[in-house]
Amino acid sequence: MPQHLVLRDAAQADSVVACCPLYLKGHSYGEYVFDHSWADAHQRLGLGRYYPKLQSCVPFTPVPGPRLLVKPGPYKENITRALMQTLYQVAEGMNVSSLHLTFCTQEESMCMAGRAGGQYLHRTGIQYHFQNKGYSTFEAYLADLRQSKRKAVRQERKRAREGGIHVSRLTGADLRPSHWDAFYEFYLDTSSRKWGTPYLTRDFFHRLGEAMPDQVVLVMAQQGGRYIAGALNMQGSHTLYGRNWGALGGGDAHKFLHFELCYYQAIEHAIAAGLDRVEAGAQGEHKIQRGYTPSLTHSCHYICNPDFRSIVENFLHRERAGVEFTMRELAMASPFREVPGLPHV
Repeated sequence: MPQHLVLRDAAQADSVVACCPLYLKGHSYGEYVFDHSWADAHQRLGLGRYYPKLQSCVPFTPVPGPRLLVKPGPYKENITRALMQTLYQVAEGMNVSSLHLTFCTQEESMCMAGRAGGQYLHRTGIQYHFQNKGYSTFEAYLADLRQSKRKAVRQERKRAREGGIHVSRLTGADLRPSHWDAFYEFYLDTSSRKWGTPYLTRDFFHRLGEAMPDQVVLVMAQQGGRYIAGALNMQGSHTLYGRNWGALGGGDAHKFLHFELCYYQAIEHAIAAGLDRVEAGAQGEHKIQRGYTPSLTHSCHYICNPDFRSIVENFLHRERAGVEFTMRELAMASPFREVPGLPHV
């Protein structure tokens, strides 16, 4: 349920000076920053129900970006502090268990954890992003890889097209209702295998193609005149975002199609379009070998019960140490000839 927070300047005809997208939720589905164990612990400790809770996010979208939207000007820092304070006061006033700002920027997480009197807890996670270093072609990107990895990528791309499989990228006016009908079947298959209950409808995909076709990059695989797999991406001003993938039979019959449609085609498009990066989301160290290196994500959490807040704070301290260790281990598996520097957790 939307509960967006808006701050207005009464001295300037109630003009909006800050806002924060906010939702009241009775579950933790579709968030990608998992707190199910927190909910379980909250209940077992006799602290009552964990839900409802408040979340600031882009619904169903694990894309990092600003959550504290403040009007530029000389008072921006003061307004930001007021917004941070108002947020946890709203949480306390609504009698919820907690407030979560997921996939916020690193700057926001540092500001909230450091300047709000320790009220907010900082959490880190890992996603996998392809960074475009100004490559002119896919081959130029391959030249940056170690020889063995370069050979492996070429072999995977070749095998993905075995059996007369044709791969195409569709965007803008090239998108047709038949493409969305086929992709919806792929989406249902993936949902039944991983999540159980699909929350997007066939009509959603058709409307997406009608409302913002130029931001859609739909990669489709066809064999014998029939679509057999697809991957949905959304294009921003600087980034291509990988969102959904699916295939008939889960893709088991075509082992390398997942790599081709989700990773290599996305890289090719990003290079051709001059985009800075591709964000392929979380989960899957296998992405590293395809050129997607680990990148830190950030979130901030306010826990209303002070005793439970201390428990979660201790957990997050240990978790951040684990994330830092994992980042270092993953960096050693980089396919690039030069290992990129590690961000500080």
